[in-house]
Amino acid sequence: MARAAWAGAAAGDGGESVKRDEAVVRRDFWAKLRRLAAQLPFAEDLLTAYYCAFDRDTPTHVRAALLGALAYFIAPIDMVPDVLPLVGLGDDAAVVAAAIKLVWTNIKPAHRDAAREALARLRDAPRR
Repeated sequence: MARAAWAGAAAGDGGESVKRDEAVVRRDFWAKLRRLAAQLPFAEDLLTAYYCAFDRDTPTHVRAALLGALAYFIAPIDMVPDVLPLVGLGDDAAVVAAAIKLVWTNIKPAHRDAAREALARLRDAPRR
């Protein structure tokens, strides 16, 4: 899903793919992150990407890259299913890391700080 959406954004679909990815991320990101935060070594990077993507000062092309990566993380079907132990989230980590590397100059200390604070809250929250 996210790969197809990214292809649409790259093809110049007028931003519809970015809007679709944004809606998916807004709807599903926190639920999946809460479920997996304790076992995700790249949770801080995910949160940093999230805060940068939703910062109003972030350029549109940067938002598109980050929202595509976050939508890929959320997608129930991807290159390597998340239910596979150890390797299932490896492709998600690679996609997020690649997106962050591409847009590194747009990630602000405030994004990292917000990510650390949110991660601390998630890890301290009681399990349901």
